[in-house]
Amino acid sequence: MQFLLAFLVAAPLLGAAAALLPPPPGLRGRSPEQAVLRHGVTVTGVILAAAIALTLGFDHDAPSRFQATTDISWIQALNVRIHLGVDGISLPLLLMTALLFFLCALYSYFKLPEGPSPKAFVALLLVLESGTLATFAVLDLLLFFLAFEMVLIPMYFLIARWGGAQRQAAAWKFILYTLLGSVVMLLGLLLIGLNSGTFDMVALASDNGRGLTRTTQLLAVLAIGIGLAVKTPMWPLHSWLPDAHTAAPTVGSVLLAGVLLKMGTYGFVRILLPVTPDGMHTLAPYLGAFAAVGIVYGSLACLALARKGNKGDLKRLIAYSSVGHMGFVLLGIASMTPTGVNGALFANIAHGLITGLLFFLVGALKDRYGTADLDTLAGATGAALYGRAPRLGALLAFAAVASLGLPGLAGFWGEMLALFGAFDPAEGLSRPAFLTYTAIGAFGTLLTAAYLLIVVRRVCMGDPKAESAAPGALADVQRYEFAAWTPLAALTVLAGLWPAVLLGLTDPAVQKLLAGGNS
Repeated sequence: MQFLLAFLVAAPLLGAAAALLPPPPGLRGRSPEQAVLRHGVTVTGVILAAAIALTLGFDHDAPSRFQATTDISWIQALNVRIHLGVDGISLPLLLMTALLFFLCALYSYFKLPEGPSPKAFVALLLVLESGTLATFAVLDLLLFFLAFEMVLIPMYFLIARWGGAQRQAAAWKFILYTLLGSVVMLLGLLLIGLNSGTFDMVALASDNGRGLTRTTQLLAVLAIGIGLAVKTPMWPLHSWLPDAHTAAPTVGSVLLAGVLLKMGTYGFVRILLPVTPDGMHTLAPYLGAFAAVGIVYGSLACLALARKGNKGDLKRLIAYSSVGHMGFVLLGIASMTPTGVNGALFANIAHGLITGLLFFLVGALKDRYGTADLDTLAGATGAALYGRAPRLGALLAFAAVASLGLPGLAGFWGEMLALFGAFDPAEGLSRPAFLTYTAIGAFGTLLTAAYLLIVVRRVCMGDPKAESAAPGALADVQRYEFAAWTPLAALTVLAGLWPAVLLGLTDPAVQKLLAGGNS
């Protein structure tokens, strides 16, 4: 178990280095390009297998306890340690990350985005995987920061070199926003570590803020929260996200929504809730207010993009939907209750599965039509995907109703639990304020249903023989697309019908975390 977790973090870096080397003569296949893409599938597949083995070996009777731990002294002068571990909060995120990277590598093997060398593409993908896995596995504040920052450069190049129109501007906006937020976050992490005498997240969580003054906690929550809020992204620090998603290649959008956004919300749960409880308690109502505004803002932006004649980009619409969905996650965290935090963690996983599938589907539509413009996709009377490409249309409708929170699918449980947590927040928080946020969030669910149903009606319905932007036959779902998309659809159904699998992991860990390290 200890080896498996260390392997998960280190193996992608070794794979990235190997991807830049010339392929052995016996493994070249038809071309060196095919060999390096096959290498990416193999490495991510091995990492996924290791993540599954870690999950199977995890002691599910003690999910609140850190397991598979490694604790080695690294920088003695600062008391920084290479400390790794996994519990019921981080295990689902590790597994989902490994799955999404494998599916993206598999998809890219058959549909590589236009750009420079495939070697660089695969190497950047693997460096990105190492950084995201490390973020969820490390238990030291400075290591968390290093892993948090490690993902920025590969994602920047994936957008800037393999993206679509306006990719350079979108990539610069992405990295400038996140870097500026990270600088402020680093100051907050140093403030905690230097005032408490340790950067160890387990020790800090057990201390539960007793070694930090109220002023220190407030400053730390503000500084760290800004950095995490940019990555989440929280309204009004979200403006980099639509541009990044619109310009990114398909797999870049999938990973950005499915994995990178989770790093911000994970930091709120892993660091701020247990380490600075007094500071979070003071600022939680403001976090809840920003979350509630984000829910409605994201939905209204999507409604505007979905309207006929507005030339709304479907990728941009789904990006704005992420602002709303992450609003529910932040609202659950702001409630500071086990119900709300469990809902936030569940919504994190559900959003990764569902929005990852949506970006795969929209990427496929863009490949077939040559555009993601909603008016062009809808045509004069509707693109009628149900009639022209029934499997593609059915999958798009399935992902849309899952995203709007249909009961029985994964999207329902996280948002419902987050609203329940806000309805009855932690002791000392203003219940009238959180009741207001609950009402706003509930209204946001109606807006979400409205814009997603408009998208399904415009793109999937209509007369398949009517004049449209792309008349004639339209390729339905290909075999490699089925292979990449089916696991996400199946897990969306499984999590919706059997939520106890995920909640059974997260709840004991959340209870311990909110109790100051006591089970």
